[in-house]
Amino acid sequence: MTDIAWPIVSVGIATIIVLIGILVGWKVLKDRKSGYPFADERTQKINGKAAYYALLIGEYFIIALLLMLILGREFFAMSELEAGYPLIAASLVFSLTFLALRWYFDKKGELQ
Repeated sequence: MTDIAWPIVSVGIATIIVLIGILVGWKVLKDRKSGYPFADERTQKINGKAAYYALLIGEYFIIALLLMLILGREFFAMSELEAGYPLIAASLVFSLTFLALRWYFDKKGELQ
């Protein structure tokens, strides 16, 4: 990025993070005041199952990414990537997989 755009983008990212934190905190306080349980047994089971599968999928993604980087460099003369982009991709895979699986298991109903 250019030297001028980076401070503007970083302030925008920080603002979005703070707004999301405020919204989540407000929802938690509202649920607590209404007497809604924050985490019952079913929610804990759903989160545990989603986290387990998200961890496995994320690990397989990282292994595939590493193999692609190693094989690409050794056999296909690919240039090396900066460390930031694969880390961002792995982080997105972990978090988005967890969110999608948690939503799926919540909608699915009965857990085994």
